[in-house]
Amino acid sequence: MRTPHLRNRAGVTLIELLVAIVVMGLVLSAALSFARQQQQAFALGTGRMDVLQRHRFAADQLEENLRSVGTGVPDGQPFLVYADTSTVAFNVDFATNDSADAFALYFDPSAPAAQVGSLTRTRRITLPGTSFAYPDSTYRDGGGTSAAETIIFFFAPDTSTSRADDYVLFRQVNDLAPAVVTRGLLHTAGQPFFAYQELQESDTAAVSAAWIPGSALPLAHRVPIHHAAADTAAAARIDGIRAVRVSFTATSGRKGGVEQTRAIQRIIRMPNAGREPLHTCGDPPSAGFSVSAAQVAGSPAIELAWNGSVDDGNGEDDVVRYAIYRREDTATDWGPPYFSIPAGQSTYSFTDEQVAADSSYQYAVAAQDCTPALSGLQTSALVHVNP
Repeated sequence: MRTPHLRNRAGVTLIELLVAIVVMGLVLSAALSFARQQQQAFALGTGRMDVLQRHRFAADQLEENLRSVGTGVPDGQPFLVYADTSTVAFNVDFATNDSADAFALYFDPSAPAAQVGSLTRTRRITLPGTSFAYPDSTYRDGGGTSAAETIIFFFAPDTSTSRADDYVLFRQVNDLAPAVVTRGLLHTAGQPFFAYQELQESDTAAVSAAWIPGSALPLAHRVPIHHAAADTAAAARIDGIRAVRVSFTATSGRKGGVEQTRAIQRIIRMPNAGREPLHTCGDPPSAGFSVSAAQVAGSPAIELAWNGSVDDGNGEDDVVRYAIYRREDTATDWGPPYFSIPAGQSTYSFTDEQVAADSSYQYAVAAQDCTPALSGLQTSALVHVNP
């Protein structure tokens, strides 16, 4: 039996196989190099954006808060509380959860009560990163506790990273827990986080401004009552601060040649620091008006109406708002104001929609001047809300 011959089959030579492998390797190498470049470009872009966000957010938060120092602070309560190279504390009526508060900068209905009023002597705290305890007094505005809270910004080492040179910027209100503003911040070479500019006054020279040397810090308000007899000379140096210079460097967090940084230095003026609140606007406002109250037809609401005080646009012309009080027919006192309306009109009205059917309410209105002092309460008749 004959064995059939195998047909000749086409194939590749060893040289051709080696050439194909080399070409494939070159293609894969080029593709991997391109992918690596794209990955590096993306990482660089992400890092640059992280640095920019940290840089801008921290700077903007500091400026928004520090520019408000002293706003809504009554006589006797200091503007600045503490100032050193990594911590600054100050008082300001920054936020309120009361829609009737016409003097706070921001309205936040969800803000806890501990965040929207001043610290009291019984809630005394030691400022973060310091040994300074504050306050020594309970500050009051008229008959109640001051509405100006204490805000603290401080830099602290970031213990959540492997680095030993990065910091976290915190913001704390009163005795509540500190909140992180941003991470990934470094010292700018040769600059403290905070530096302070003060006014210098002399009988022989014009008023000038100068930067307080680091050796003179910290400055603190160690006298319980602002502008008391002891709150003078060196004890009152902190009251002469009019600007804060903020310096830091934001980092992407990476080390070596891939780390991206951006330094910032911003001088933040404090236009309300040093301005004295008015001790009096003259006599308390005269009322000279009557208040009417009636249920709104077809609606479970009560509308109030009154003319302005004789000191609103006339007389001493010092009325800044009208405080509205409300009580149910079973109540024996008025309690705190229920709402307020800014002055400046010839006639006023207010519609109270927060009433219950089959209940009776009485209202009172008082004019308030800039002291603040109130006129006598002008009361309405008792109004029954029909279903």
